Amino acid sequence: MKRNYTFILLLVCAFASAQNINDVLRLNGEGSYGTARFQGLNGAFGALGGDLSSLNVNPAGSAVFNNSLLSLTGSNYNTKNDARYFNSSTSTNLNSLDLNQIGGVFVFKSTSTSSPWKKLALAFNYDLIKNFDDDLFVSGNSNQGIDNYFWDLADGVPFGPLLIQDDEFIEEAYLDIGATLGFVDQQAFLGYYSGILDPVDFSDDNNTAYISNAKYSTIDQDYSQSTTGYNSKFTANLASQYGDNLYLGASLNVHSVFLDKLTQLSERGFDGDSEIQNITFDNFLRTQGTGFSLSLGAIGKLNENFRIGGSYQTPTWYNLSDETSQKIYSDLAASDISYINFNIVNIYEDYTIKIPGKLTGSLAMIFGQDGLISFDYSYQDMSKAELRPGSDPSFASENDYISDKLSTVSTFRVGGEYRIEALSLRAGYRFEQSPYANGGTIGDLNGYSGGIGYNFGGSRLDLSYNYSTQDINKLLFDVGLPTPASITNKNSVISLGYTLNF
Repeated sequence: MKRNYTFILLLVCAFASAQNINDVLRLNGEGSYGTARFQGLNGAFGALGGDLSSLNVNPAGSAVFNNSLLSLTGSNYNTKNDARYFNSSTSTNLNSLDLNQIGGVFVFKSTSTSSPWKKLALAFNYDLIKNFDDDLFVSGNSNQGIDNYFWDLADGVPFGPLLIQDDEFIEEAYLDIGATLGFVDQQAFLGYYSGILDPVDFSDDNNTAYISNAKYSTIDQDYSQSTTGYNSKFTANLASQYGDNLYLGASLNVHSVFLDKLTQLSERGFDGDSEIQNITFDNFLRTQGTGFSLSLGAIGKLNENFRIGGSYQTPTWYNLSDETSQKIYSDLAASDISYINFNIVNIYEDYTIKIPGKLTGSLAMIFGQDGLISFDYSYQDMSKAELRPGSDPSFASENDYISDKLSTVSTFRVGGEYRIEALSLRAGYRFEQSPYANGGTIGDLNGYSGGIGYNFGGSRLDLSYNYSTQDINKLLFDVGLPTPASITNKNSVISLGYTLNF
């Protein structure tokens, strides 16, 4: 009964911060998801409009519609990760299906011949802007064990407060230390009761130095990471056409975020005289919350063949909550270590992430009914991303780190469409600069797309294929294991969309 009470008590406890730059980068950016036509041109729609997903680039785009319509799109997502770690290579592949876009626009044309406002458009659209479904497996013979993670965090932590008190269960102590002393002390507690670490002086409660019980020169490591979830955006949009050549629009964007991430590490192959021969360490994270932003935009016709566009999206403010749980085992672990498991959940205080605003400039050439070419350029300063509240010392320190490590991001998109009567052929390219100043932790992204559409008159059917690749140097843990795994991430999206005109 007491063990159940511990879990219930946890649900009203607040925990010290463990959020960092990775949480910021997870939420930044939008893939070329959306309608199949939007994906076929790789999202280069800032000066075009006339597509519901184009509202993600320029909210003036809904005023380009000549009539009301509904649109929906379903996609198959394929993610492949090729990993290299200490001269070993592995590969994973994951497929998932989703209804990633649904929306509609209502166009109201002016009945006044004297008013310069020609029409008003009211649009609502749902887009999946990031699909978190992913699998990663890393394996190699490493000289950096998980004992280094615990040793780095435990260094400087007093030993006495880590000890289980009389009549206290191990999971109670784990939760209480996390709630009162914070994440670092909680991990030091795990390191000790898992048998991985021992204090240099057992008799001194003020001891702050620890030694590892794991002996090895190299060990075999297997690491897996499985994530599921999404970042979706619902857009409420209002736009209008002024005169014959100007379109103006504004949108309110509301995000919904859900992420489950499970990481599992196993180690074996220790020295023969090591008392520890096996270690497993599993971590589960659940993040959920909401976000919002505003966007403003304009599209202007220079003449019958050229259009320009400009838009600004304000910073996106995410209000998030995290839950974490852990499991650990070694040959020297305390006998009741199994009571610390995924049923024992750490609830963190809600926190805020600010993703910086974005400016986009666009140019399009229209060749009558034969086709078009479109180009977008976006600019975003990721060094201004923030974790809040900034008064939290750990957030303030992490924000300084973000400001130092991240930089400006330029994104280029180009797309073209060629029409043969009712048939449309499409292609596109996207280049997104690394958010890191050194360009090494996360590399530049390159994406390619193609598509086809057929206009039935009252409706249209579209099919697209979108492919992108990006190199990532991923640390298995934020501290203690400094050699990253080199990941080549490849994403393929096949989308089928249907548009019904009214």
